[in-house]
Amino acid sequence: MKSALILGGTQFVGKRLVQLLIDEGVEVTVATRGLTPDAFGDQVSRLIINREDAESLEKAFKDKTWDVVFDQTCYSSQEALDTLNVLKGKVQKYIFTSSQAVYDFGTKHLEESFNPLGYKPVLKSRRDYIGYVGYQEAKRAAEAILFQNADFPVVAVRFPIIIGKDDYTNRLQFHVEHVKEGKQMFIDHPDFRYSFIDSGEAASFLLSMAKSDYQGPVNPGSEEDISLCELIELIEKQIGTEAIIGEDGDPAPYNLPGSWSVNTNLVESLGFRFTSLDRLLKNLILHYSKI
Repeated sequence: MKSALILGGTQFVGKRLVQLLIDEGVEVTVATRGLTPDAFGDQVSRLIINREDAESLEKAFKDKTWDVVFDQTCYSSQEALDTLNVLKGKVQKYIFTSSQAVYDFGTKHLEESFNPLGYKPVLKSRRDYIGYVGYQEAKRAAEAILFQNADFPVVAVRFPIIIGKDDYTNRLQFHVEHVKEGKQMFIDHPDFRYSFIDSGEAASFLLSMAKSDYQGPVNPGSEEDISLCELIELIEKQIGTEAIIGEDGDPAPYNLPGSWSVNTNLVESLGFRFTSLDRLLKNLILHYSKI
């Protein structure tokens, strides 16, 4: 891999991925709306695009080619189709940032729990997808568009919840701060279970997929899952303070409509190992408790 196009790349995992590629000596092009500044200076090339405007893609990508494209910002079936059409003949491999949300609510999903080749996508814009159910449909439809129409290898990386010290969503930090400061919070379904992955490991895995011969869907992440109740208990133990849980509290940001966790056997069979969830969470709880 000598050149890479990143759709996104200015926030969270995207920033980490860009730096990893630069460190590898890859010629990096970052394509965004141009609204979020980055710190990469002249180490990267930049293109201005609007994922909801196919003409902007055609203009930006005209007469250009890359070995790999990392798609971090696709949130609709229409965007997937437009990007696929514009990049036809311009890339050799497509790494799509998907989500465990493609699965129905439940735990320890295998990759075959959702087959994008058998899914019939409806073309919609990102504004047509509402809430978690909409997000689920958007990622399913985007995967279906890519796997059913691409003439190059596609990898759909079905990330679980991504956490790290650089997590701009502050969702895990919310839980830690509320316990530490004695603030009441509301957790609708404390027994629902979720999978997680470290943000640094997420970026490294994307890079590894670009280098590998693997194609298809894959579930990366820590092997274990955890319930929200267990998460709160872990925070309480680490901080030494009891959480205040009640209906009048601030709604916790992990109040999802159901459990979402993945089985990581496939990715482990490919030789990948991720930080244990207990270690990952303890390190982050300690970090957030000191802020």
